[in-house]
Amino acid sequence: MDTYSLLRQFADSWMLLFLFVFFTGVVIWAFRPGSSRTYEDTANIPFRNADKPATDPASPSEAQK
Repeated sequence: MDTYSLLRQFADSWMLLFLFVFFTGVVIWAFRPGSSRTYEDTANIPFRNADKPATDPASPSEAQK
């Protein structure tokens, strides 16, 4: 049996099963109870220090006035 046929049989059977189990584990990990606070905190990172709109770099600054 050549290498290609051996690897193809392995990929068609055991690797498919392994990848399905891995995918299921990742989905369960992402949607586990208690993880929503972590993901909400991560999702809000861009808005943490947004107290005011960003200044336009093309407009004159306060120091130049």
